[in-house]
Amino acid sequence: MTKKLKEVMDVLPEHRRDKIERRGEEILNEFLTLEELRKAQALTQKELASKLNINQENISRIEKRSDMMLSTLRNHVRAMGGELSITVQFPNHAPVTLSGIGQEKPGS
Repeated sequence: MTKKLKEVMDVLPEHRRDKIERRGEEILNEFLTLEELRKAQALTQKELASKLNINQENISRIEKRSDMMLSTLRNHVRAMGGELSITVQFPNHAPVTLSGIGQEKPGS
């Protein structure tokens, strides 16, 4: 007989359920696209375009890109209410968050 996920989760100890749910959220967050981030913030392409003073078609293009300038990505994330951070991970080393990458230079 097939069991539903809820049935399996309900019999686990609370600390185990919490750990599984936290890891599930981490996995989902690791793979969100810009489109999914925008939708998670309940923003339409048109609303985000308005915040960035660009047209909706540009938002569509940005969301489809796999490569873009960091400043473009930073501005896009900020317009959604977030902050961009870049983390570098090496084997056998704690993750390092880079600072100043994609930031506007003073006086620009």
